[in-house]
Formats: sequence, structure tokens, C-alpha cells
Amino acid sequence: MSDRLLYNFRMAMNDLVALIDAEIAKLQEVRKLLATVSVVNAVPAKRGRPAKEKVEPVKPKGKKRNMTPEGRARIAEAVKRRWAAQKKTAK
Repeated sequence: MSDRLLYNFRMAMNDLVALIDAEIAKLQEVRKLLATVSVVNAVPAKRGRPAKEKVEPVKPKGKKRNMTPEGRARIAEAVKRRWAAQKKTAK
């Protein structure tokens, strides 16, 4: 009886080893396929410093606006009045 049990155990072990070998063969085949696909589709890494973002230069909006002498005089008078009012309230 023990010989029969030992024979069945060996058969079961041989079956397990065969199943494991078959699974390893499948996994190796899949690994080869994945390795070839990843090499074909891989994008090489760029070396060096990353490029600056391209910034478009600011375009002038139009003709430069110049102030007339009368306008400057009006602004100067308004500033003088404001300073006088501030001095008056400070005292």
C-alpha cells in the first residue's frame, strides 16, 4: 500500500512540476512580447535643461500718448491744491 501511495505522490509532483514549467514558458513568452513592444514605442528621454516656454513679445498698442503743456499745468495745480489741503488739516 505504501508503494502505491508513494507512486501517486511522485505522479502528483511530476504533474505539478510540468504545470509550473508550462506556466514559466508562457510567462517568458509574454515577457519577450512586452519587451519588444516597449522598446518600439518608447520615446527617448530628452537630455539637458528643459526649454523655456515661448513668450510672444508684447506689441505696442499704438501711438504713444503725450500730455499737452496745458494738461500738465492743470495736474500740477491740482496736486498743489491737494498738498495745501493736507497741510491745512495737519495743523
